[in-house]
Amino acid sequence: MSLRIGELAAQSGVTAKTIRFWEAEGLLADPVRTPSGYRDYDIDALERLSFIRHAQSAGLTLAEIRQVLAISDTGQPACAHVTDLIHQRLADVDRRLRELEETRSLLDLLAKRAVDQDPAGCDGYCAILQPQKSINESSTVA
Repeated sequence: MSLRIGELAAQSGVTAKTIRFWEAEGLLADPVRTPSGYRDYDIDALERLSFIRHAQSAGLTLAEIRQVLAISDTGQPACAHVTDLIHQRLADVDRRLRELEETRSLLDLLAKRAVDQDPAGCDGYCAILQPQKSINESSTVA
């Protein structure tokens, strides 16, 4: 069974533009061309597109997906490599969540400052964003 790009797009849920992009990125093999120049995909392309979509939804980059596909294309199982990628991605997400929590805490503090800020008393750069002086810094030694 062969599929034209429009049929492949409709069955896979991926746009024809995305299929052409992934093809250019080396995620899909160049399809056979009909005598009139149309792309002619085999049914395996449908399964490959599904894999790429699921890998992306798991947070893998196109470069990482390309690595997994390259391993798989040699006939070797790619699960060990995928496991490593998943653990790396999970660590990245955990790090990013910590960063976001720190950012949220800072924004919460700034929001509280903003409530107390008199706009008429704001000169220079915005006082809300200025570092607050500690007790030691604000008292002068005699």
